[in-house]
Amino acid sequence: MSLSFDPTDYEQQLEAKRQRLIDLLRPFDAPAPEVFESPREHFRLRAEFRLWYEDGRPHYAMFEKGNKYKPILIDQLPIASRRINELMGPLLEACRADPLLGRKLFQVEFLTTLSGEALVSLCYHRPIDETWDAAAQRLAEQLGILVIGRSRGRKRVLERDHVVEELKVNGKQWRYQQVEGGFTQPNGHVNQHMLSWAQTVAGNNQDDLLELYCGNGNFTLPLSTGFRRVMATELSKSSVYSAIANMEMNKVENVTLVRLASEEVTQALTGVREFRRLQGIDLHDFDFGTVFVDPPRAGLDPATLELVRGYQRILYISCNPETLAANLQDLSSTHRVTRCALFDQFPYTHHMESGVLLERR
Repeated sequence: MSLSFDPTDYEQQLEAKRQRLIDLLRPFDAPAPEVFESPREHFRLRAEFRLWYEDGRPHYAMFEKGNKYKPILIDQLPIASRRINELMGPLLEACRADPLLGRKLFQVEFLTTLSGEALVSLCYHRPIDETWDAAAQRLAEQLGILVIGRSRGRKRVLERDHVVEELKVNGKQWRYQQVEGGFTQPNGHVNQHMLSWAQTVAGNNQDDLLELYCGNGNFTLPLSTGFRRVMATELSKSSVYSAIANMEMNKVENVTLVRLASEEVTQALTGVREFRRLQGIDLHDFDFGTVFVDPPRAGLDPATLELVRGYQRILYISCNPETLAANLQDLSSTHRVTRCALFDQFPYTHHMESGVLLERR
């Protein structure tokens, strides 16, 4: 079966999200949000399936939240990219036909791109070695994909462990290395809207940008065109490596990347602590007029809130409108919301991505 959803409900669900965002931001006199829709289907570039065996035959399975014993068996997933849907059947058939691929296979993870690349991770409840490599290489060539094998304590990479995405932002093409297992925005079409909006709202500036939680440089690259210099911070080592690779791939040379957590950035900028990871970087060389934040669902912690309050402009992308509203409550005494947007990154769910620009009163 195919997992069911009804695209005819899309407009109604989107309007409910728009109204919810308006209600949450009403205390801050926010302007009406700009709304960026998602494609109605085939919008999700990542998907992860457990395998469920019946009569010895594997099936893709998903589970209702909190119930891991009652699977929903599927052969297609309309919200997933066309490439994922094209691969689902042939991949499972190949694994059924070859015991080297299919034996004790319990999970399949797909990572695809708007640029057409696909990486598939096969996860096993048994050790895999070079005998698996030959079968996996045949599979990769047969389906035109990248393949990674995972078993406890082992990861076998045949060609590379990442895809290369291409995103168009206000007419310019940017290329991104997206690593298997790393965080990427799942809805590529809406991600392009987010990047274009953020770049437009940031505008062209003669001063510098401070970016917290930069990840693999998703926002960093297009935002770098609007500032003299950027200092981007990220704690995850794998994300930092991807961000460096992405800056090199796109020939971005005005970004200084620092591996620090947001609270450490606060300590460094306020002179509370010195960090060896900042050796060779003179923070006094920067003239930050704008700070960009894309925090986790918990929002900004109190120390980071105090840090960002010190800047003329705060560009805030949020994956949780409730924590955004709570943070705005703290910032509203010094800043006002001048731009607002809703990005429908997760259609057919209650989740929503939003963005606001705050300017000092």
